[in-house]
Amino acid sequence: MSNWGKDHLGTSSSEPLTAVIIGNGPSGICLSYLLSGYTPYVKPDAVHPHPLLQRKLAEAPGVSILDQDLNYLSEGLEGRCQSPVALLFDALLRPDTDFGGDMESVLTWKHQKERAIPHVVLGRNLPGGAWHASTPPSLESGGGRQRPGPKDSSRTQSIEGSMVTLSRGQWMGLPDLPVKDWMCRKRRGLRNSRATAGDIAHYYRDYVIKKGLGPNFVSGAVVTAVEWGIPEPSGSGAQDPSPLFHVSGFLTAEDRSQQPFSLCARNVVLATGTSDSPARLGLPGEALPFIHHELSALEVATRAGLVTPASDPVLIVGAGLSAADAVLYARHYNIPVIHAFRRPVDDPGLVFNQLPKMLYPEYHKVHQMMREQSILSPSPYEGYRSLPEHQLLLFKEDRQAVFRDPKGLQKVFGVSLVLVLIGSHPNLSFLPGAGTDLAVDPDQPLSAKRNPIDVDPFTYQSTQQEGLYAMGPLAGDNFVRFVQGGALAVASSLMRKEASKPP
Repeated sequence: MSNWGKDHLGTSSSEPLTAVIIGNGPSGICLSYLLSGYTPYVKPDAVHPHPLLQRKLAEAPGVSILDQDLNYLSEGLEGRCQSPVALLFDALLRPDTDFGGDMESVLTWKHQKERAIPHVVLGRNLPGGAWHASTPPSLESGGGRQRPGPKDSSRTQSIEGSMVTLSRGQWMGLPDLPVKDWMCRKRRGLRNSRATAGDIAHYYRDYVIKKGLGPNFVSGAVVTAVEWGIPEPSGSGAQDPSPLFHVSGFLTAEDRSQQPFSLCARNVVLATGTSDSPARLGLPGEALPFIHHELSALEVATRAGLVTPASDPVLIVGAGLSAADAVLYARHYNIPVIHAFRRPVDDPGLVFNQLPKMLYPEYHKVHQMMREQSILSPSPYEGYRSLPEHQLLLFKEDRQAVFRDPKGLQKVFGVSLVLVLIGSHPNLSFLPGAGTDLAVDPDQPLSAKRNPIDVDPFTYQSTQQEGLYAMGPLAGDNFVRFVQGGALAVASSLMRKEASKPP
């Protein structure tokens, strides 16, 4: 825990902070960087390859990007993300990356301490969030790999440190410290332009240290409640439009003891990602002990000798990258696999159809196996069978899985272990109503892909609650590459609020 945390985290009576950031992954780190006074300006001699953006940038020379109209600057930009501010910040940091180029950022950074905003970043793990956890983000999203759903995130299941990220290494970097430069100093190299999960976890932790952000970070912090009331009257008798937020929880010390904390803040930023709660099938028998929802269960069973090449097959359910990782892991140890999924193998919505073959040959190999190795056909892949368009019905105590095939017939398979890898949901149990009222569709579960928190696209403030922000996968930005735009939007919004406060 930082000295800041030791001195202030337990004092609920102190002056409210401007912002509490819940989550210390890439989103939270980038926002802390901006709130610590690091300010982006366009280099005086820079020429952006996008003509319209270049013309707009030239209209305000010497003005920080944080102080400009993000709506105006981002208008007309297109790319692999739905967020206009995410596209803008990405275009400024990596001007021609989608065209295969490696042009330097058009931004220069100035550390202006007078612009810093008081804040604290709370995280369960070390800075880097799920990259340090036993179940890190999917290696492709805003978290690890960078996978679909906005495509720069990280895996939602357990990953070994040696596994490579889905996104190119340079897309995993944060402002003003390119991953490639950092790895060169560490005498490390990118593998086919991709970094390992272990390298990225180390990079994020190092970033916080090198940029001097450590005093604002508190690790081992578990938030149990965020509450807010009606806005407080101001000194003039008028009502302040922003409520006061109360954030409470506990700190876990090295000796495993727990210390409660309580904080007050005028703004709360949700940056927790979505890897907290693996999705369930909701089927009879899913709670049986041989059924798991994390890739780490296969790793543990393999090391313990509970599954071997002579075992009954491991059943892997799902058609995303986590399921593909499990297939690759099992194949590496010659463990037999039955791979079941509901979609047809040629469904254009499958993530494999969105990944370039040259960069991701291992995933395209899995896709090829899914296509060619149907359970009903002779197979060139010994020890692997795919069950496309099969619906799981139930699990039995004697380690049997019952399916319905595309023709409506039931099939039963004996298995040694089951991995249900069908995504994950955010855990916002610390919010009133678990945050469901904040979603785009309050009647449906929160989902990074299908039903994120409803935010203003240029401030990332909740449309339902003044002073409450969401960024990263919670707001629909799933790749590290794009979550940084949310940080820019939030920082710009908070700075405008601070500037408008009466002296």
